[in-house]
Amino acid sequence: MQGERRITQASSYSVHEIKAPTGTIVREYVSASGQVFGVAWQGPWLPDMQQILASYFETYRKASDAQTNSRTGRRPLVVNQPELVVRAGGHMRAFAGQAYVPALLPKGVTAETIQ
Repeated sequence: MQGERRITQASSYSVHEIKAPTGTIVREYVSASGQVFGVAWQGPWLPDMQQILASYFETYRKASDAQTNSRTGRRPLVVNQPELVVRAGGHMRAFAGQAYVPALLPKGVTAETIQ
């Protein structure tokens, strides 16, 4: 993302915050073992979803395409798969979302932690 990076340590995980030159902020939630279990973003531009979701991007893309084809109007995107949960929404210059892998959440960490 070629941005400024800041790391904050929590009890069982760390948060790697990256501020892109576009103003978008992406937070990666990393377990003590070094595995990313969640990401959150906010800013004027959507981040590169393929970059931040990596191997989970295909699950996201398929669920996103299915929702886009089945809904009318502007609504938040909600992907609720066993291997990936995504909540995303916003409008031009104000996007936000979160994604996480339920099976990778460290003990004592809930989905609400990922913001």
